[in-house]
Order: sequence, then C-alpha cells, then structure tokens
Amino acid sequence: MTALFEDKKHYEATDPLILALLGSREKQAQMRHHGRSPAYYRLGRKIIYQGVDLNVWANAQRIEPPK
Repeated sequence: MTALFEDKKHYEATDPLILALLGSREKQAQMRHHGRSPAYYRLGRKIIYQGVDLNVWANAQRIEPPK
C-alpha cells in the first residue's frame, strides 16, 4: 500500500493537495453527497480529511492493468 499522505496529518478541503486530487470544494461536496469521497469529519462547516483515510481511499481507486 503506497502512502500518498501522512497518516497522522489532517487535511482541510481547501488544502492545495486535496484540491488537486479531489477537485474544487463543490466537486468534493458532490462526491460526499453521492458516497464517493474519502471518509471525513465535519467540524461545523469545515471538512477535515485524515491522512490515513485518504490513503485507504486512494488505494481503493487503484486499477490494475490487464495482463
């Protein structure tokens, strides 16, 4: 399992790395609404992603090439 993110770090939805990976805040909201986003915490209006959850989600998106 490749770690793209620091497991113990928390990332805000506005973090440049998160914006590059998941898209705009609006796109992230759509992903959460449809159940396709990484696990997250909602603290008031702020969305927080934990690094370990981002790594699990990213590895679940992995596609093996056909042999």
